[in-house]
Formats: sequence, C-alpha cells, structure tokens
Amino acid sequence: MTERRYDLDWLRIIAFGLLILYHCGMFYVTWDWHVKSSRASDVIEPLMMLTNPWRLTLLFLISGAAARFMADKMSAWTFTSARMGRLWPPLLLAVFVIVPPQAYYEIVEAIQHNPAAEAAQYPLALDNFYARYVTASGNWCDSDGCLTTPTYNHMWFVAYLILYTLALVLILPLLRRAPKAFAALIAGPGLILTPWLIMATLRITLFPIFGESHDFREDWYLHILYFSVFVFGFAVAKYEPFFERCVRLRWLALGLAVVSWGALISYFSLAGETPPDWLRNTFRAVRELDAWCAIIAAIGFAHHHLRNADGPVRRLLTHAIFPFYLVHQTIIVVAAFYLDDLRLPLWIEAPALIAITAAGCWLFFDLGRRIPWLRVWIGLPSKAKQNNVSLPDVVVGEAR
Repeated sequence: MTERRYDLDWLRIIAFGLLILYHCGMFYVTWDWHVKSSRASDVIEPLMMLTNPWRLTLLFLISGAAARFMADKMSAWTFTSARMGRLWPPLLLAVFVIVPPQAYYEIVEAIQHNPAAEAAQYPLALDNFYARYVTASGNWCDSDGCLTTPTYNHMWFVAYLILYTLALVLILPLLRRAPKAFAALIAGPGLILTPWLIMATLRITLFPIFGESHDFREDWYLHILYFSVFVFGFAVAKYEPFFERCVRLRWLALGLAVVSWGALISYFSLAGETPPDWLRNTFRAVRELDAWCAIIAAIGFAHHHLRNADGPVRRLLTHAIFPFYLVHQTIIVVAAFYLDDLRLPLWIEAPALIAITAAGCWLFFDLGRRIPWLRVWIGLPSKAKQNNVSLPDVVVGEAR
C-alpha cells in the first residue's frame, strides 16, 4: 500500500476534533482541570466517557502508522532529523508562549477559591508571573500540591512522540519485518482478543502503581501502553489484511464498544467509591475492551468509507488540525474563565465557548500559515517544502 492514506488523515482530523470538544467539556464536569465552571456537574460525564478510553490511543496508533510511511522513504538519520525539526519548535512555543496563560488562570482561580491565601505567594502581575514561571520559582502550592513550571500541559502528547520516535529509530530494522510475526496474533478473533488482553493486563497491573500523570519522568503505565500502540501502528501500516479485518469486524467492534461503555457508566454510577478489587479489575478490563473495539470500529469505518475521500476540505484540515491542537486549550481556559463571570445560561455559554475556541484556532492557524518564519513554530512546513511534497503532517507524517 503506497497511495496516500486518506482514511488515516480523516481519522487524525476527527480524533483531534473530538479532543478539542472534550477539553471544552472538561470545564463543565467534576473532574480536575485547570479552570472549572461554577456550575460544573456530572451531567455530561457519560458523554465524555464515549471517547475518553480510546481517543489518544488511536492517535498514537495513527502516528506510528504515519511514521512507517515516512521512515520507508528516507534514511534513519533523515527521518529522525525531519521528525525532530517538526516536533520540537511547536513544543518549545507551547511551553514558553502558549501554555503560560493556562498556568496563570489556574493560579488566579485557586486564589479566588482560597481568599485566605497570602497574596505574596501568588504574584498576579503578568510580568512577575512569567519570570517566575520560566525560572521555576513561583512556589505556587496548595493542599493538592505544587504547580511545576515551565510545563507543557496538553502538549505532553508531542513530548511523548519525540521520545517514542527516538526509541523507534533504534528498532527500525526489526519492525519492518514485524507484520509477519504479528499476523498470527491478530488473525481471526485475535484482532480483538490479543491487543485487548495486553491492554487489560497493563491496566490491571501497572495503572494502580503509576496512574496517568503525563509527567514523562514517571508515567510508566502510559509509556508502555502508548509506545506499544505506536510500534503496532508502525508495524501494520502497510499490512492490508489488518485494515481489511477492521472493515469486516467494524459493526461487531462498534457493538462491543457501546455495550462496554454502557457497562462502565453503570459501574461508575453504582459501584461506589471503594468497590472490591475483583470488581475494579473486571471493569478495568471492560474499559480496555471498550477502547480497543472503538479503535477497530473507527479504523474499519474510516477505511471503508473514507479511503478515497479526498478534496479541499481534507487538504485544508490536514494542515490546520495540528495548529488547532497547539493553541486550543489556552483559548478554552481563558475564554471559559471570563465567560463564567457573565453567568450566561448554559445553553448559551457552552456553544459560545466552542465557537470562540473554533474562531481562535482558525485565526491562529491562518495567521501562522501566512507568515513564513512562523510556519515551523506552529507545525507547518515551509512553503518551499510544501511545494515539493504532498500534504505533510507534523504529528502523523505523510500517510502515503
């Protein structure tokens, strides 16, 4: 398979789009986040759980598949330098320019919720804040811990891709032969059972120990899971039987994912805060069944319906979606903080937050693509390079 993989492009666009909507939802649920609505509740949490178990795992699989298409067209050194040249500038821009407002408003909200805090410990002046942010001297702490700066927040995904790409280069010769070894493991029902059993085992054994911190120094559960999925995506990228089996099993996988999601919602509603270990582990396995079946269904439906779906919309969104991802969370945090003060009806506020986020993302992308020296910093190729390749892609690579 050497043609452009439009289905993978669309999957990446859709997955990142869902991620942006998910982060809008994080403002309104009871789960911990940078800023929270004064009317946060558990109403939409079941809806959030529709994508929570599988969205990022799918993105790492797609990223691994795209890395295969890139690596097969260049030497290991050229591949590594190309990936680092496209991933590091956006990460640095995020850490030192885009993410600081998220930390700022997180601190402001912490002060509002704790009026007794000493003002000297929370310097609100932006210049003073930024100096402390960059030098890691803020000492911004509360009962839940301290805010470590500088930080990458939502850009942990790109930081992890950098680590996994460097690790991948070391095993490239082995992985190019891996599909033959994987073929027997994912044949027939093994397509569902084998990855699910691996994912469930990791969830049951490692998640209780390491959790999910997104701190690259200690996030060993997610490192093992996401790097394994990244490598799997690399190995099967050009193995057509994998995609054909996903197409054949897409309806079964979708049904299993929906049933698993319903079971999880019932479990979280009825099990209480301290369920017995056997029940907790059972539903950790159910969660991973939901995740892997949703991934199979997504790949199957995309391969069946979108494999040849090219056009100006796909070409535009293929470029735009990573700059959208780069800036979206800061827009959400800042807009949500001020929208909450207006006390608008939720049926007005929530769509307004989504609309502001979409408009801000588009302006960021449109400005960045028009200024040559900004392009590399927002994950776009130079115009000269763009004229020589077909639709490059910072996170997924050229799926062709």
